[in-house]
Amino acid sequence: MDRRTFIAVAAAWLTAPLAVEAQPAGKIPVIGYLDAATPSLTQHLREAFRQGLQQHGWVEGRNVVIEYRSAEGRSERFPEMAAEMVRLNVSVIIVAGEPMILAAKQATSTIPIVMAAVGDPVGRGFVASLARPGGDITGVSNLAVDLTGKWLELLKEAVPQLTKVAVLRNPANPSHAAFWREAQDAARALKVQILEAQAKTVEEIEPAFVAMARERPGALIVIPDPLLNSQRVRVASLAERQRLPWITLFKESANAGALMSYGPSLQENYRRAAAYVDKILRGTKPGDIPVEQPTKFELVINLKTAKALGLTIPQSVLLRADQVIE
Repeated sequence: MDRRTFIAVAAAWLTAPLAVEAQPAGKIPVIGYLDAATPSLTQHLREAFRQGLQQHGWVEGRNVVIEYRSAEGRSERFPEMAAEMVRLNVSVIIVAGEPMILAAKQATSTIPIVMAAVGDPVGRGFVASLARPGGDITGVSNLAVDLTGKWLELLKEAVPQLTKVAVLRNPANPSHAAFWREAQDAARALKVQILEAQAKTVEEIEPAFVAMARERPGALIVIPDPLLNSQRVRVASLAERQRLPWITLFKESANAGALMSYGPSLQENYRRAAAYVDKILRGTKPGDIPVEQPTKFELVINLKTAKALGLTIPQSVLLRADQVIE
């Protein structure tokens, strides 16, 4: 353990008793942590959340308990996972993605819910407004819907001859209708044809790529979604098989093989979400905590993928990258 890490951990342990005082005597709060993907794919997000908690004096296993549940990429498990958190009577639920947030919202109207990532919380009816959420839900927005046009622009810059782009989305995700509309508007502006591909289960992902292949698109946009995010390695493999450069929201997909990602840091979202959990555990009502919006967006370019596809990324695009994977 280096000196900086030692100091951070020591500080968390020293401040932890302050967090206990915010709870009734003798009661250790329990956090329900709902995860769409397999733990091996999201361990870094769990660690970011734990680090965020430690910064506010909460140490897992000492003065707070975290109950983790994973859907293993199966969206049909979301309602039961949320219901289990209610049965456990957790103090707060942390969750990301519209389908999982909706499952938690439908399971309880009394347990506070903290969103670690959500595209359009007002449009989806999760909160009344960003400044005054009201109700029992608050958290961090990633403004994903507004980035759809940017993804298409980046693909067009990286592949100038691009004329046809496939858009893979989950029709069971209510927010994806807004993404699709944004993609259509951006495609008209850029004079690019777009094709819709759908997958609402793990089993439907490969057939979606088979359908894409018949239309011969030159690139792919993957709309962020708990199911599709959890299957990013499979998506990368299928896209590589069809020699499709693709882009999406989070850099985890660029690490898995996407040509590019552009959006906020999901790790930072989880660290920030921990601050919301801290406030709620100390007695603040979730409806009184404004929803945060990201202030920084990261462009990640995977040059290994570009090389495998025979693409040369223009210098004008490379210079804007926050991270280049080589």
